Amino acid sequence: MPVLQRWFTPLLMLGILLNATGLFSDILGTDGTLYADVAKHMITHNDWVNLFAYGADWLDKPHFPFWVTALSFKIFGLTSFGYKLPGFLFWLVGLRYTYLLAKQLYNKPIAKLSVLVYLIALHAVIGNFDVRAEPFLTTLTIGAIYNMYCMLQGNNWRHLVLAALFCACAVMTKGVFILITISAGFVLFWVIKKDWKQFINPKWWILLLLTFVFMLPELWCLYQQFDTHPEKVVFNTTHVSGIKFFFWDSQFGRFFNTGPIKGSGDLSFFLHTTLWAYLPWSLLLYVSVFAGVFKKRATWQPHMWVVYGSALVTFIIFSVSKFQLPYYITILFPHFSIMVAAYLSSVQAPATEKRLKAVQAFILLIAMVFAIGLSIFAALPNMVAVIVCVLALGCWVLFSKSGTFIENILKTSYGYAAILYLFMNVVFYPTILQYQSSVQAARLVNSKFANYTVGMTVNNSGFEFYTKPAVARMFNADSIPQYARLHPLVVYTDETGLKNITQQPLQVQVLQRFQDFHISMLTGDFINTKTRSQATHNMFLIKVTPQAN
Repeated sequence: MPVLQRWFTPLLMLGILLNATGLFSDILGTDGTLYADVAKHMITHNDWVNLFAYGADWLDKPHFPFWVTALSFKIFGLTSFGYKLPGFLFWLVGLRYTYLLAKQLYNKPIAKLSVLVYLIALHAVIGNFDVRAEPFLTTLTIGAIYNMYCMLQGNNWRHLVLAALFCACAVMTKGVFILITISAGFVLFWVIKKDWKQFINPKWWILLLLTFVFMLPELWCLYQQFDTHPEKVVFNTTHVSGIKFFFWDSQFGRFFNTGPIKGSGDLSFFLHTTLWAYLPWSLLLYVSVFAGVFKKRATWQPHMWVVYGSALVTFIIFSVSKFQLPYYITILFPHFSIMVAAYLSSVQAPATEKRLKAVQAFILLIAMVFAIGLSIFAALPNMVAVIVCVLALGCWVLFSKSGTFIENILKTSYGYAAILYLFMNVVFYPTILQYQSSVQAARLVNSKFANYTVGMTVNNSGFEFYTKPAVARMFNADSIPQYARLHPLVVYTDETGLKNITQQPLQVQVLQRFQDFHISMLTGDFINTKTRSQATHNMFLIKVTPQAN
């Protein structure tokens, strides 16, 4: 594809830049700030074994992302950038492994196109702004699959060790279920090809054994924190085994809805979630799957089972699971991107090309309307400049001279990405993040009250992470007079907490009132400036001193 020789590097740089625009913004609560606070506890207490959240032992997630994040904090400090950078770097490595796997399965042009597709998939970009475990897990998954595919081609011990390391780190990121995603495509391929000898091939059993060996640090930490302390209260009960939770309750318990963390599943959830989460490529993905299903069986190659099989089995498991969240699907984005790239490279019929170009142009128009409409609806700063820029860029992309089919698809898709992601990361979220009051209150404490005792009457990981002094949990208002007698005191609280504190024999000064909203769960009432005050609730930073005699 000549277009890739000319445009691959510029589009690669553009895609990386668009993803990097979220690196310096505040961490989005509540999950992001919670994970940041867990890693902060590691380095402030020099404790890399025990996981703590909200002042208590925490068993919900394995250790690997927190180890990596804590290491980043050691280097870059306790900052938003220090928290987000590891996920971003892992995502970059994931681009590389997507390229390497697609090159092995197909060829270099399809590999390059796969990377360009993956670069601007919506929820992957969101994952670099609202960092959770998925950037780590996605890269570890595709890295393991690539190295296993190389093992399938020959007996290379380097690939065996790397595959085991990727598998182990993936398990130490999300749990043992990820091994199904990694291995499902290979198992399906062996069954379909009746290559039964692979199931007794020693290298796969060595891989499994080595994966377990590399997992031992996680198991040791869980054993030390929970299994040796049956008296600890976890999930409102005692005698909780961390190792049992890791191998069963955290994964199979969620799947069967029998564990301590429950949900409610919907068979169609990921079908409609993928429609928006994988924009601008989601419709092309569904078309590529439809086209692949109706291919003649003779045209199917082994690589189709490695990629399609892994994606299919994982998608089914996610769909029948009782615990579903939108960002789960991002671990399949490298798979999806290879599938879309392979399909686009195979399109030859002019009528099909015309329809697909129209689809991508329509998605670009949606992004333009969304950015302009949201700018007006939310009355964003520099609204007129934003609208002019969106219209200028969108019209240039839509009406500039068309090139080849692939060039046109990339032009409209990257036009969508430039409009939407710059708007969201540079304009929209920086504006509304001021309503994440925990961060604003923490900055006020750090700038003016760093020598005070700091407390909070609400469990808020954002305030705890961003506040430089240690934060005391003051959930019982009766204990606050004792704190106030010992040292000057500032407290982050809500309206209920403020009322309870003012009933104590204390002098209370409201330093600042904040409008607060859960930014990760946006509503129309909040976005609309006319109704925003009704959607927010008040939070306060107060100064508390003993009552004068």
